[in-house]
Amino acid sequence: MKQFLDIENWPRKEHFHFFRKFEEPFFGATVTIDCTKSYQNAKVAGNSFFLYYLHKTLVAVNTIEAFRYRIENDAVVVYDRIDVSATISREDGSFGFSWIKYDSNFDVFEKGALAEIERIKNTTGLFTREFNDDNLIHFSAIPWVDFTSLSHARSFILPDSCPKISFGKMTVVNGKRTMPMSVHVHHGLMDGLHVGHFVDCFQELMNL
Repeated sequence: MKQFLDIENWPRKEHFHFFRKFEEPFFGATVTIDCTKSYQNAKVAGNSFFLYYLHKTLVAVNTIEAFRYRIENDAVVVYDRIDVSATISREDGSFGFSWIKYDSNFDVFEKGALAEIERIKNTTGLFTREFNDDNLIHFSAIPWVDFTSLSHARSFILPDSCPKISFGKMTVVNGKRTMPMSVHVHHGLMDGLHVGHFVDCFQELMNL
């Protein structure tokens, strides 16, 4: 479900019309996330740490309203639920784009995620399903690289306003576990303030 945002009475009306005309309207930031507690929690519960922090990412995305905004033609829509298209790797070194439905209950989310991961691993090619709606984030994990910045391949011709969130290699120093997290968002829909709220929300969830 979605509803249209009242752009005329939106404090960011001018910002929206200004930034959406850019050839590259996305901006991004890379931050360091403390995952010491969350990694421990996932291992104690016997959960995949990847699915654990993917779920926390979606909880934060669905909590911060600006991350549920999408551009549709000349309008802005607000989705009531945001799912995820995560890149899923295969044994042959390739990967495919998944679509995993968000549920606030981790067990329900995990069940759907595991089924989708298994489906991707047993198919070939990049696009193994249709993507008809934009109520998702683009998600990737790069566990081989402890990056300090990240860029994305993008087509400026294709309309796109979905946030792109990526995680890097986990490192351990004196018992503290950290990971880099890159967040790229459409500047017509949000500013650094909203990215800050998202990062704070996500870190709080990872600290529980």
